[in-house]
Amino acid sequence: MLEIVAIIAIVERGKADYIVNRAKKAGAQGATILYGRGTGESEVKKFLNMHIESSKEIIIILTEKEKCKQIFNEIVEAGKLKKPGTGIIFTFPVSNLVGLHHREGFSLD
Repeated sequence: MLEIVAIIAIVERGKADYIVNRAKKAGAQGATILYGRGTGESEVKKFLNMHIESSKEIIIILTEKEKCKQIFNEIVEAGKLKKPGTGIIFTFPVSNLVGLHHREGFSLD
């Protein structure tokens, strides 16, 4: 059975298209981009005297476990996520997946 992993990256607004294009070159078959708003902005401003944009883009990528590390690393590099205040990224295993049977490479049988 194929193991699927979800990669979730929350990045600065306006950066998701570039990051997703880089992820595709690293092996991602596609992505979903959602828009969101962070709630920690006022606390960061108060304590660190710096501005962090509260508008965010959320990237969701489903991929085979074998491709996950390469795609993850590409997103970190493309989004400069090791730099403070640029975003976060995390992964988790996916179970009970329905709807990708039509995609080449995603056979859960």
